[in-house]
Amino acid sequence: MCTAISLNTHGHYFGRTLDLEHRYREEIVVMPRRFPLALRRMPGGKPRHAVIGAAAVEDGFPLYYDAANEAGLAAAALNFPGFAHYVPDTGTEDGIAPFELIPLVLSQCENAAQARQLLRGKRIIDVPFSEKLPASPLHWLIADQKESIAVEQTASGLAVMDHPARVMTNSPPLDHQLTQLAQHMALSPRQPQNACVPDIPLLHFGRGMGAFGLPGDWSSPSRFVRAAFLAAHSACGESEEENVRQLFHLLAAVSHPRGCVLTGDQYEITQYTSCFSARTGVYYLTTYESCEVVGVDMHRENLNAAALIRHPIPAPAPPRMIN
Repeated sequence: MCTAISLNTHGHYFGRTLDLEHRYREEIVVMPRRFPLALRRMPGGKPRHAVIGAAAVEDGFPLYYDAANEAGLAAAALNFPGFAHYVPDTGTEDGIAPFELIPLVLSQCENAAQARQLLRGKRIIDVPFSEKLPASPLHWLIADQKESIAVEQTASGLAVMDHPARVMTNSPPLDHQLTQLAQHMALSPRQPQNACVPDIPLLHFGRGMGAFGLPGDWSSPSRFVRAAFLAAHSACGESEEENVRQLFHLLAAVSHPRGCVLTGDQYEITQYTSCFSARTGVYYLTTYESCEVVGVDMHRENLNAAALIRHPIPAPAPPRMIN
């Protein structure tokens, strides 16, 4: 399971956690403007915008988990089990395979409004990448500095929805997640006022009691409420470093430490956490094994190249001693 947050504060910062039982050889991958993006049903062609993000490269194709483009538009794919309902492939050009949505949207669109237009009349089709890689049940968060949208293909069809909360987790669908926010509308970062029994002089016995009742478990609905609360009340600085660290701190509050989520006989952990800065074009990432934040500046790459530019994620370094 995973969590994504789009944060607007002195720029647009977009990040996510990837919570799984194992790694998929993901790298930081730049898809430059001249890369021949071959799609299964829609007409292919060269990207209009360069893209950077975390991906596993299979047969020369970037399978992005999350990414952003040089215009500042970002997207993340999150697991959507039990609700994703892809339609049969009829061979028509309105079909988008699940693994194609991120590179297609980010290579062609400058903002969320253009992404909404691109997806109009389209269908997410039940096409696996290969026999070894079946189609994963997904939904998507797409965001720029002005707005965010959610994309869900359910039994009711393809929905491309405005998403003012700007966060996404997993199942159930977005409308259910937004409805449950109403149960927590009294949460606040401020100390609460005694509206329960006003005639009794009740005393606060600790700080942070305005958020008493904020869900703390790792279920998708609880993480959605927690992420929405954190994003809505985030107090950021002005510098790039302050805002990147702030988003990493927000995502740490929904990350999975080993031992808390058991799937079968394996523990689900936050394999990596990412943050993209639209202001600088830098994609930052940290892994479960290492607290070190590494970054790739897409503008230092040859964005007019024709081949993918791949940066393996560095192996974890030992703690740095200061004595």
